[in-house]
Amino acid sequence: MSGTLYIVSTPIGNYEDITLRALKVLKDADEVICEEFKEGKRLLKQYGIDKPVRRLNEHNEKKETPQIIKDLKNGKNFALISDCGTPVFADPGSYLIKEAVSANIKLVPVPGASSLMSALVAAGIPVDRFVYYGFLSPKREMRRKELLRIRVEKIPVVLLDTPYRLFSLLGDIIDVLGKETHVIFCMDITYPS
Repeated sequence: MSGTLYIVSTPIGNYEDITLRALKVLKDADEVICEEFKEGKRLLKQYGIDKPVRRLNEHNEKKETPQIIKDLKNGKNFALISDCGTPVFADPGSYLIKEAVSANIKLVPVPGASSLMSALVAAGIPVDRFVYYGFLSPKREMRRKELLRIRVEKIPVVLLDTPYRLFSLLGDIIDVLGKETHVIFCMDITYPS
């Protein structure tokens, strides 16, 4: 009988934001698949969980996935985590999930912390409809073309980006979308501070 791949959401900066269910899955899994060893081991250590970890990120996902699928077919249970938040959501794991679906592996999402939902509910705007666009291209010309496509939206558009690109992104938003564009920045909102 095949094993199960659990897709486990982890805290975003505040270790108290983990669910009881996530802790149980992490304790019961045969192995934890993490984005980076350092972050994965730090998370498990925080909760006193001693499990083997396997790294899966954008550099090795296609190479490692066949072995993980084989192990799942042989009955191993894995917990997939990202460095923080919900796996696959702007993080590696999409290819593994796609291959697991193709192989008829049981997938079980374990919900929890979400940067997207935390930001939306704290933004003070209507959130009954929105567009999640994610990361824009780091290349300026491509990013500006993407902003032109976004310009037609009449509902909130959620973008993600890294702090070191924030000023160039904001400059492009002003240039392409105009100075009257309503922008809300959310950063570290689930951290204890």
